[in-house]
This record gives sequence, structure tokens and C-alpha cells, in this order.
Amino acid sequence: MTTYDVFNGDADGICALLQLRHTFPCDSTLITGIKRDIKLLEKVTAQAGDQINVLDVSLDKNRTELLRNLHNGAEILYMDHHFCGEIPDNINLTTLIDTQPDVCTSLLMNQYLTSIQYEEQSPLWAITAAFGDNLNQAAETLAQAHAIKEGDYLKLKSLGIYINYNGYGADINDLHFAPDDLYRKLLPYHNPLDFIHDGDSVFQQLKTGYDEDNAHVSNLKAEHKSDNVALYILPNQSWARRISGVFSNDLVYQFPNRAHAVLTENSQGGYLISVRAPLNNKTGADDLCCQFESGGGRKAAAGINHLPKSELQHFIDKFSEQFKN
Repeated sequence: MTTYDVFNGDADGICALLQLRHTFPCDSTLITGIKRDIKLLEKVTAQAGDQINVLDVSLDKNRTELLRNLHNGAEILYMDHHFCGEIPDNINLTTLIDTQPDVCTSLLMNQYLTSIQYEEQSPLWAITAAFGDNLNQAAETLAQAHAIKEGDYLKLKSLGIYINYNGYGADINDLHFAPDDLYRKLLPYHNPLDFIHDGDSVFQQLKTGYDEDNAHVSNLKAEHKSDNVALYILPNQSWARRISGVFSNDLVYQFPNRAHAVLTENSQGGYLISVRAPLNNKTGADDLCCQFESGGGRKAAAGINHLPKSELQHFIDKFSEQFKN
């Protein structure tokens, strides 16, 4: 029997798996990639008796490979918060999918482990992930419910942002750490505060990289702006690819009534796009991006892996229409 852990390479995917493996240790086969690498079940060919745990990647984008592995007899736990479409009815498939805008996979994992263990789970990695996924209110609510000091949960916020930041790039070479490598470095720490307090060089490297990349966008001006939307364009540079998602998240809190699109030029003659719905109306990002061939995501945050430059005005029109109110 082989166990496969299939997870998004961002903070939510990594932290969800940390929670699972801290509760149920297992020497599993890790399947992951950059944040935008979501068709991960293509990399798995399981057999009867194998276990697959899929965390924080869209079921809809992996439907064919999910059905193939179910047909082969694998047992699959699927946990996610992105658009899923119709969920297959199969005795070997267990799903915990919630697409509400204030939910992430690590929060679902915290609920799941509490329900099957009949005891409260430590929420620290779930809080870290929620902050990384830009769900600040959900993270703070969970922290306060567990009487976690503000100084401590602000440290978790920084860690979540750094882990999430590390997942963005055109390929693994853009990242400071490959997501599976970063997961392994975090795994010994049941408490993320211990990881931070250890003064680990990994934490410092992520912090330094984030600070340096973020400095590039501190005074960036929008290419297109109205009362309801703003669009920014970043160059085809490694720093831009790394900071694009975190920059998008920061804009949400600076301008909570406005939707944002951050476009990063790519080597294919187009753009990689991150879209964020307004903080005060966290819906519509997935509806917009799913209109484009390589688009997908969730209600509050979504993206397009490649938009040809010839379609830029079409995207701006659709973007403005989606968030006109």
C-alpha cells in the first residue's frame, strides 16, 4: 500500500498537510509544485489499496485524473475550498469541500481532525495558513477563541504570508524553497511559534526575500483604475512573479471596496493574472477567471495562468463588468 499526499505548494496546502501528518504520521509520497501547478493528480497512478490525500487543489481541474484513480481502486480523501463542480459519487471518495469565501483547506483540516479525534486540535498551523490565504478575520477569530496572544498570532501571520509568498513563481527555480522541501523543514515543528523562535535560517531567508521583493511594488501605480477596480502590471522578472500574489492580497486591505487584478508579464508573450474580489464583497473572482481558458480559483481570489496580450482589453472589459457594483 502506498500513501500519496497531494497538496498545493502555498501556505494553505502545506499547513493542511502538516496538521494531518502531525496527527497521523506517515512516510508518504509527496506530490506538489508551485502555487499555480494545480493539476497534480496527473502525477499519481495509484492501485487498489492505495490512499490518496488531496489538499487545496480544485476537484474540477483534476476531475479526469480523480476518476481514473478511483477506477483503479484507490481510496481518496479530497479536502478543498476552490470551485469543484459536481462531486463524483464513489464509495472510495471522501470529500470535505467548502467554497465559502471565509474558508480555507487548513481550517477544514482543523475541523476534520477534531471531529475524528474527538478532541480539540491545536489550531496554530490552521491560523498560520488562514493568514497566508488572506483570511485575516477568520484567522484572528480562531486565535481569539483559543486565547492566543495578539503578539503570537501576529507572528503566525508573518509566517503564513512568507510561506504563501514562497509558492509563487513561473517554476520551482523562482522559489526560495521547493514546496516539498519547505514542508519537510516545517514538519518537525508541531508548534509554528517554535519554528519562528528557533531563529531558523529558513524563516529568515523567507523574510528577507519577501522584504526585498515587496520593496519593488511599494510605489507602483495602477495601469487602469476606477472606483470599483484597479489593474497593475508587473514585469517579467523573478521578483515580480514571487510577489504578485502577496501584493494582490495587500491591495485588498488598502482598498477594501475595490477589486484588484495584478498582471505579471511572462515569457510566452502574455500575462499571469491574480484577481482579488473586494474585501467587503468577497465574491466573483472565480466567475471572472473561469471565463478564460486557464482560469480558476475561488470566490475571493482567483487567477489566470496565461492571458495573451491581445486579450488584455477583453480582460479589462470583463473585469470591469464583473465588479461594476
